[in-house]
Formats: sequence, C-alpha cells, structure tokens
Amino acid sequence: MSISYKDSGVDVERGYQAVKLMKEHVKSTYTDGVLGDLGSFGGFFQMPKGMKEPVLVAGTDGVGTKLKYAILADKHDTIGVDAVAMCVNDIVCQGAKPLFFLDYFATGALSPEKVATVVSGIAEGCRQSGAALIGGETAEMPGFYPDGDYDVAGFAVGVVDKKKIINGSKIKSGDVLIGLKSSGVHSNGYSLVRKLWGEDVVDLQKYDAELGAKPIDVLLTPTRIYVNSILELIKSVPVKGIAHITGGGFIENIPRIFPEGIGCRIDTKSYDVPAVFKIMQKRARLSKQEIYNTFNMGIGMVVCVARRDAEKAIAQLESTGESCVILGKTCKGSGVILK
Repeated sequence: MSISYKDSGVDVERGYQAVKLMKEHVKSTYTDGVLGDLGSFGGFFQMPKGMKEPVLVAGTDGVGTKLKYAILADKHDTIGVDAVAMCVNDIVCQGAKPLFFLDYFATGALSPEKVATVVSGIAEGCRQSGAALIGGETAEMPGFYPDGDYDVAGFAVGVVDKKKIINGSKIKSGDVLIGLKSSGVHSNGYSLVRKLWGEDVVDLQKYDAELGAKPIDVLLTPTRIYVNSILELIKSVPVKGIAHITGGGFIENIPRIFPEGIGCRIDTKSYDVPAVFKIMQKRARLSKQEIYNTFNMGIGMVVCVARRDAEKAIAQLESTGESCVILGKTCKGSGVILK
C-alpha cells in the first residue's frame, strides 16, 4: 500500500488554492519597484534612484499570542496588519522608507480561505505603509500545530540615504519628546493580556461598561502604522530620534534612542491613558513602573526633536492624522523617570 503526501496530512492542492485566492490581495500592494510576479522562487525589487548612499534597513517580527484572540473570535482579517506594522514601524524609526515585505504563515491543516483572509490583512498593512508584498511562505505542518491554530510573521526591508539615518546621536538634554497615540494594546504583552481578560469567547464578546466596548473588539484592534506620518515629518523637521513603543513599554524602548549620559522625564498625566490599560493595571495590581514597562499605555511612537521644532513637528503630525502629546523632555542621566 502506498502512502501519499496527502495521506500524511499535507494537501498540495489546498496550497495551490490558497495562492490563487491571495493573488489579488498581493498584487494590490505592488509598487513601481516590483519586478516579476507572485510564484517565482524569489521576490524581485529594484532599488529606488536618487540616493547618493542608499542603506538598506531590515526588521522582522510576529504578532505573538494576540493570535489566540484572532483564532478564538474566528476573525482573521486584521492580524496581518499587525504583522506588517510591527516590522515597518521599527524600520521607519531609522528614517527608512519601507520597500517590500515578506510573510510567513504556518498551520497544521491549511484552509485556503483562512490564509487568504490573513493575507488580505497583510496586504492592507503593506498598502498603509507603501511596502510591496513580493513573496512569502505558506507552510502546512500536520501534527505540529493544534487544529485551527496558526502562526504568522514576516520581515520588511526599507531604504534610507546614509546621511539621513536617524540614530539618536544628536539628542541632548532639553530636547522634547512627542508621543503619537496608539490604536490600543497593539501587539505586545498579550501573554499577560490573556491572563487578565481570559479566553472565554462568549465573555469576550459581551459589552463591558467599564471598558466601553466589547473586550474582543478592543483587544483585536490592529496596530497603528505610523510610516507615512513619520516620513512626512522628517521632510519638514530635523528629527533627532524615534522610538517604537513595543515590548518593554516606555522603560525599555525610549532609552534605546538616547546617547550615553542622556535620560528623560515623562509626565504620565500629560494625556488620558486609555481605559484598557487602567483596567489591566488594576486587575494585575501592577505598579506604575511595571505597567509602563509592559504596555505602550496609549502611545505607540515617540519622536525626539529640539525644543524650537516641537510646535512645528506637532502641527505636521496632526496634519497627517496623528494625535500627539508632549510627553516630556530629555535630561542628563539615564533611563526613564515617570512623573
């Protein structure tokens, strides 16, 4: 008796169907630099012209256990936005314009419709950031993932002229830190989020008066993509440093952009912290230091500019749809002081 690949749990026909369903989404992201078409062994992208010393900037990430909520709610159209956001928001911190994105999707038993839905979210994230989705991998791994589970990750590549790289080296004491509001929890801290909100899909879909929404809707809100706003900002204002507020919150991420001998003071009362974070802090009984070292607390990106440029920077960011707040200032020292 022969045993086929399909008998072992891998149906290549499902893979072909998945590619067919996702092609339209992928092509919607194509930019002028894309060469070739979906289906080649490698994705081709022509470097843009006009830079004296083009430097490639790459970033890779996944969406962590936020996937659990997408699977529980059987809602798969936005988790791909998160996968793109986590990568492109990182590379734009160096002043890099995203060029292209590649994704990785793995599951135990492939559902062509489900993977195409996830890819539709990836395509949406690429369109928002101006990145072309030029390839990826769809892996069917029977016996490795539980029924219905999957994982999604990816990486982005961008480009910046060497003389325009933003690395924080020019930051000095007295500079201003501007916070760009987040769309919610984004894609970090979900191992703790799931302990605090649970995994009962019925409860998650009930309206929560304290939260002012259904928990599942808040917890599955996709990560905000800041690429276009940041790229427009750096055209008009000398930006000294940019921090993407991901895992580690304020405490870990903001100091990453500071040179030696520089820290900062943050006024935590300078904006209204969204209800979801207040509820989680209360439920987990976390100190201010702990909660700001775990979540973004309503701020997804922090931009550092000279004091004289702060007003212009805020006006520019608001013109591209961002909601901003002056979080605090840099100072001599190290780390983050929360007030």
